[in-house]
Amino acid sequence: MFCRVLKAKMLSKNNLKEMREKRNFTQEKLAELTDVSRQTIISIESGRYVPSLELALKFGKIFKCKIEDIFG
Repeated sequence: MFCRVLKAKMLSKNNLKEMREKRNFTQEKLAELTDVSRQTIISIESGRYVPSLELALKFGKIFKCKIEDIFG
């Protein structure tokens, strides 16, 4: 149940694009930093793909914030 709620929240609007742009990262640069493809970043930003917990934690580390700040 908790996982379904978390996934639904993550599929809704997220702040990844805004946070990326605030730091002047391109989608390609963020993809390199997280070891994923640019297409993955595009899909997450558009809400079509939910990142794994591991990837979400990488975003949190890069942006020095909680996962909830990005996907909450």
